[in-house]
Amino acid sequence: MQYFVVMIDYGRRGCEAIVDPEITRREVISRVASGEYRNISFIHEISDSSVEDITANILSEAALPDLDPADADLQADRFDHLHDLRKHETT
Repeated sequence: MQYFVVMIDYGRRGCEAIVDPEITRREVISRVASGEYRNISFIHEISDSSVEDITANILSEAALPDLDPADADLQADRFDHLHDLRKHETT
């Protein structure tokens, strides 16, 4: 028997493990690519008595960009900077 475990991290609200023995690898990739699965901690493939971490493989197959957490708030930083500039304008 083969199945996949997708661990979703909700931050302070905790984690959720999605385990469905009927879901295929293709369906996991599809759900990752569509955004249905977000904030993935890990994806494990369980086959017979072995467990394999396939997170990197699934994410690369889903063609999701690997974002550095430091780059995630660049737009927010820009808006904050523009807001600060407007605050200090002379009227």
